[in-house]
Amino acid sequence: MRRPDWRTLAIGGALVMSAIAALQPEIRAERATYDVVGFVDITGSMNARDYGGQGAPQSRLDAVRQRLPAAIGRLPCGSRFGLGVFSERRVFLLFEPMDVCRDFAAIEGAIRGLDWRMAWEGDSRISDGLQRAIDMTKPIGADLIFLTDGHEAPPPRTDMEQRFEIEKDKVRGLLVGVGGTQPVPIPKYDDFGRESGFFSMSDVPQASRLGPPPEYAEGQELPAGYNARNAPFGEMPEGDEHLTSVKEDHLRQIGAATGLGYARLGDPEALAEAIEANAKPRPIEVPVDLSSLPAFAALLALAALYGAPLAASLRGRALFPRLRRASAASPSSRRDGAVSPSLRRESAASQGVA
Repeated sequence: MRRPDWRTLAIGGALVMSAIAALQPEIRAERATYDVVGFVDITGSMNARDYGGQGAPQSRLDAVRQRLPAAIGRLPCGSRFGLGVFSERRVFLLFEPMDVCRDFAAIEGAIRGLDWRMAWEGDSRISDGLQRAIDMTKPIGADLIFLTDGHEAPPPRTDMEQRFEIEKDKVRGLLVGVGGTQPVPIPKYDDFGRESGFFSMSDVPQASRLGPPPEYAEGQELPAGYNARNAPFGEMPEGDEHLTSVKEDHLRQIGAATGLGYARLGDPEALAEAIEANAKPRPIEVPVDLSSLPAFAALLALAALYGAPLAASLRGRALFPRLRRASAASPSSRRDGAVSPSLRRESAASQGVA
């Protein structure tokens, strides 16, 4: 019985390996995954444009919509991500965590669909919103990502300490600072959602008037316009609250008070690494697809089957001109066209006989 040659074995092996790859074999392995809920600030200051190049600046909200899905897609399969929004002093959960690989298209579509028009009020009480976000994620059992520029409106009072009703050691997650460090104007929109300019100093409160008025000590200089009954805070001072930049010091202070980490919104790879560094890893058994291994083996078999004759053909074409030159240069080849003297005599004798 004739044995099959190597070509038959190569094509047979490629067919077998391709069939195995089509069956998508997999094994179970333990992998560190993460359950997180991301709350995105959609207040007016997130419309400020300080991302992107000089010719086409990008708003902060646009930067979140572009970079957050890419970062989520870099988390290990088996991780889960939920989405919510923040405005005024409350948060709203859009959906609970779902698988970042199997449901990535739905997650990406929801993030890219975020819009500042979803906001229900114009204030931005970030500390209060963060407290509610922590309270909302606790029953879910997920960690927290809070993406904001840290610009509170009205600004927090410096004479009142901000406190959080949480257990610091039990909170895991990340505060993500969005925006540049240089102050930029905040776009203003009309009732139809069309941009109509920028906020001026008189358009926004430059100081907080929330809570009881401060107690002035005897002999202390009272603020301008002070009236004990009608204006216990005095006149509204001048300021730059109509301009905005990422409030990193404020966010770091909040993070220290709550136990959350802090990172700036940069490239997606750095954001994914920050999430993994600050969220709690949850080891679970996940399927690991092995179909790439037999598929690669089939590719090698086909490369050997079709590549070996091609390589031999190329070597033959390279050797053929050299062989012609060598044969043309040999002494025997030069005498091929000359007739020996003995042959000439035999030819002449034969002609005489004839």
